[in-house]
Amino acid sequence: MGSVIYDKSMSLDGFMAGANVRLEAGLGDDGERLHDWAFKDEYGKETLEREIARLGAVICGRRTYDMSIQYWGADGPTGQARVPLFVLSHSVPDDVPDGGVYTFVGDAETALARARETAGDKNISVMGGEVGRQYLRAGVVDEISVHLVPVLFGSGTRMFDDVVGEHVTLELVDVAESPHATHLRYRVVRDG
Repeated sequence: MGSVIYDKSMSLDGFMAGANVRLEAGLGDDGERLHDWAFKDEYGKETLEREIARLGAVICGRRTYDMSIQYWGADGPTGQARVPLFVLSHSVPDDVPDGGVYTFVGDAETALARARETAGDKNISVMGGEVGRQYLRAGVVDEISVHLVPVLFGSGTRMFDDVVGEHVTLELVDVAESPHATHLRYRVVRDG
C-alpha cells in the first residue's frame, strides 16, 4: 500500500492561499505565486512529474474542485497522467466534464477507502486545506509535503489552523532547495 501524502505549497508565514479567495482567484490575491515552483523552475517541474508518476489517486474537497475545475478540465490536477480524483461532496455538480477523472464521494472515510482501492501500491495525494486537516485529525496521513515559497502573505488561509488537539511528531525525510521553493517532506511518526 502506498502512502497518504498531504501536499501543499505554503508561504513562509504559513498561508496556503492569499486573502480574498474567490472563483476568479482560487488561491486568493497573488496566490498563484505559491505555484511558481511547479511552472517556472526546472527542478520543480521534475519534482512534480516524479510525484505524479508515483500517484494512484488524489482526494480533494468540493471547494478545491469548484475553484480549480476551470483550469483542470477533464484530466484533473495531474493533467495528461489522468490520475483518478475523489472529490468530497454531498452532491455532484451539473458541469462535470465528460470523460473526466472525477468521482464524487459523500464522506472522508469512503473517499479514502475508494482511493486506496484505486491506488493499490501507489501513493494518494490529499489536496485542499480542510480535507488535509480532516485526514490529519483522523491520523491517516503518512507524510506531509510542503513546498515552502519565499513570500510573506500576511493574511489568507493558513495551512495548519486548528489541525489537531495534540502534538503530531514529524520526522524529516527529504529537503531540497530551488529558486522558487524549499521542498520539505516529513513522515508522520506514529506512537506505539
